[in-house]
Amino acid sequence: MEWVRFTFAAIFLIFAAVMESIAVFGVYKFKFVMNRMHAAAIGDTLGLMLGAVGLIILKGLSWFSLKMVIVVVFLWMTSAISSHVIMRMEYSIDEEAVNEETEKMQTGGTQ
Repeated sequence: MEWVRFTFAAIFLIFAAVMESIAVFGVYKFKFVMNRMHAAAIGDTLGLMLGAVGLIILKGLSWFSLKMVIVVVFLWMTSAISSHVIMRMEYSIDEEAVNEETEKMQTGGTQ
């Protein structure tokens, strides 16, 4: 029975690593800062959840599991808020460039 738990934990941890790798690729691939932030925020959220679930499965239900859930909730809240603040700052600093980039994305052209 222990190997089944280890297998599920390993699967979750591998998917977490893959998700974080995809997020890093997205951050380097995109040129527009808001697209980068979106890739990072989505990757962090899903990668964090998968990693925490993998560790909880590996460790079993205990105080450690409760602590992991509390850490995940805290990081989910702070990640969303910090991403929002950074995007608002970018918009307020360079509103013209943001509007120009948004128009390019809506028309589908690179102009």
